[in-house]
Amino acid sequence: MAAATMKLEIVTPTGQVYSNDVDMVTLPGREGEMGIYPQHAPLITLLGSGEIIARRGTQEDRILVTTGCAEITAERIGILTVFATPSSEIDEQKAEAARVRAEARLQDKNLSQEESAMVQAAVTHSLAQLKLKRRSMR
Repeated sequence: MAAATMKLEIVTPTGQVYSNDVDMVTLPGREGEMGIYPQHAPLITLLGSGEIIARRGTQEDRILVTTGCAEITAERIGILTVFATPSSEIDEQKAEAARVRAEARLQDKNLSQEESAMVQAAVTHSLAQLKLKRRSMR
């Protein structure tokens, strides 16, 4: 008999952001959104920046991610991303302040390529947080 749920785990360099049994997950793929149900065929894919929507019965958890990769099996979705923020934790003022700091840091000509990539990811994540928060306020 097929499993009714699968485990969704989202991890960043600073640790685990989300871990729960879910019924269905919508991922922001590089070529568009993809829906994943339990017993999905094995797949490794790159993610774009956007929202992961994890459905648990009538509940929805939304987690904003900035690019990454997903390993999908029949029982589990493992996501590795640079930044991940549950939508319930987004603070518009903090996101705006983080965007300003990151954009200012990008002006530093002494940043290594790795540092520059991390700061650019921070800018992208802050902008996505602001977009999501402002969209939900309409």
